[in-house]
Amino acid sequence: MRNTLYLFLLALAFVYACEPAAEEETTEDTATENMEAEEMTDQAEEAADVEVTIPSGDNYSTTVVEEGIPSPRKEMKATIGDAEVTINYGSPSVRGRTIWGDLEPYDEVWRTGANKATTISFSKDVKVQGKDLAAGTYALFTIPREGDWTVIFNSKPDQFGDYNYDEADDTLRVKTTPSMMDNAVEQMEFVLDGDQIVLRWDKVSVPFTVAG
Repeated sequence: MRNTLYLFLLALAFVYACEPAAEEETTEDTATENMEAEEMTDQAEEAADVEVTIPSGDNYSTTVVEEGIPSPRKEMKATIGDAEVTINYGSPSVRGRTIWGDLEPYDEVWRTGANKATTISFSKDVKVQGKDLAAGTYALFTIPREGDWTVIFNSKPDQFGDYNYDEADDTLRVKTTPSMMDNAVEQMEFVLDGDQIVLRWDKVSVPFTVAG
């Protein structure tokens, strides 16, 4: 009887000792899930009707892969040299807001879109702003600044926003100089201009060169 009671107490102590570790493992995932749910709820309340714009050109095409949400998911496809390039992104609208330095703060990592992190895929090795980047799929982050921006290719494409972004996972960082446009772009988009992929939103245009 005494041995049975001892074994029971030992097992109980083991269970309690394991509980904090299990809770610690799930805390980060739970926090991210809560932020995702809160963000999606906020977006749903922002706009019921969204007029979806679909940028296109002679050398690239864009399709809507998820609509009926305030920041529709789009996919831009292009061929640069011998490389096929695909960018999958959530496309938020300005909606009268101050974007740069306010909604999207300067000097902070930005998901470069809405909801899930924007991803960019290359079918072959390329050079971005003259620097080597291997074929594959990357999360595309940026750091907006009043001067030069930083464009980041991160090796963890399956992320929601930038909540779990880790600089240690960056494969490549390059600098680029944005320019101001005369006419504002209401819904964020990616376009292809020669050998440049260009992010355009509000009155800011952010290019980076790709050589296949």
